[in-house]
Amino acid sequence: MTQQICSGAEVTMHFAIKLVDGSVADSTKVNNKPARFVVGDGNLTDSFEQCLLGLKAGDEKKFELPPEQAFGQPNPDNIHHLDRVKFGGDIVAEVGAIVAFSQPDGTEIPGIVRAVEGDSVTVDFNHPLAGQTVIFEVEILTVGESQ
Repeated sequence: MTQQICSGAEVTMHFAIKLVDGSVADSTKVNNKPARFVVGDGNLTDSFEQCLLGLKAGDEKKFELPPEQAFGQPNPDNIHHLDRVKFGGDIVAEVGAIVAFSQPDGTEIPGIVRAVEGDSVTVDFNHPLAGQTVIFEVEILTVGESQ
């Protein structure tokens, strides 16, 4: 019997995340490097994992997820107005730039520059796909027991 994807299963798959306009936000096929993970290990959100449950090797499926099940709605608290002097000489404060900011614990968080007005720079720390309905396309390559 072919194993179905369930909690704890090790899965190898190709996936693509597309926007409703057809543009591709992410795809493992670009570099032909399939994703490998264990269901429940935190690599995928619960919503994405729920889409996979019951699928087996060879299955190809497409799921449309509203923002609440994908990357959430934009949170106004994640938009910050920073002083331009916080940007070093090698960091350009221009609209559309993605800038990594160091957290107190040493990790980095990316932010997208949304506006530059005088000495004020507006940076959005929401996920770039927040507020977007996404199409999650999967091609299941293998399903096995986690080691």
